[in-house]
Amino acid sequence: MLSIIVLGTAAGGGVPQWNCGCDNCLAARTSHAELRATQASIAVSADGEHWFLINASPDLRQQLTATPALHPRALRHSPIAGVILSNGEVDAITGLLTLREGSPFILYGHQRVLSLLAQNSIFNVLKPALVPRVAIAADVAFEPALPDGSPSGLEILPFVAPGKAALFVEETGATEEGDTLGLVIRDKARGESLVFLAACAALTPEVECHLRGAKLVFFDGTLFTDDEMIRLGLSQKTGQRMGHMAMSAALPALENLGIERKLFLHINNSNPALMPGSPERRALARAGWQIPADGMEITL
Repeated sequence: MLSIIVLGTAAGGGVPQWNCGCDNCLAARTSHAELRATQASIAVSADGEHWFLINASPDLRQQLTATPALHPRALRHSPIAGVILSNGEVDAITGLLTLREGSPFILYGHQRVLSLLAQNSIFNVLKPALVPRVAIAADVAFEPALPDGSPSGLEILPFVAPGKAALFVEETGATEEGDTLGLVIRDKARGESLVFLAACAALTPEVECHLRGAKLVFFDGTLFTDDEMIRLGLSQKTGQRMGHMAMSAALPALENLGIERKLFLHINNSNPALMPGSPERRALARAGWQIPADGMEITL
């Protein structure tokens, strides 16, 4: 049985973002508390006891507190067996610092991302004896292990997705393979699987191959239109420049891939589809897409 908990659904900054007075952030603070969301991450498990985090959000402590399945069951204990990084953005790695209190787990990431961690000495608070770092490679499936070395019952297949280098290294190096990964996550016992792709700048044939016929997909929902943040006066960057495919482009592109359940994740505070009843939200519903809430649980 493949169990999934949506820990957070928002893009960087969450909803409301601390320094933003856009319509969605104002509503989240006042009349629409249901819009409040922490930054994107999910937890997956094959046995309901040992969990793997897909990315470590800056909001991780809050997410763990809100998720009983991830609470300790002894004086010193954690159900978190590992963390699997799909990219090296601040939104995906900062939560690792929350996990520094001495519980063992295994950290998986592409060598490109692990190198970024190695270059930032603050991550040395995660002692190698307790938190070994294991390199993963695109198109090479692996079974994440439990801290005692036993098998987890999960199989993870990373694949390359169009994206960009992490923001904090953009000016010092070009985008490389491994900067953005999608993940096919499968329960080995039953064969059920999902695709996690919270950052994707374009639908390539390889990405399409992994999405086609999938039972469950978490897909990049950062912006509704490519120029959204420019029009709102929030940024001078398009979605493509930030490494994200707009929802308005994703809807027709993914329409005929036979995906059974479709969920947008990593949704920016500027995205008008966040607001229930908006034309953009209705467009998602007509196309069979959902915006999940923090804490949603799914079983495959």
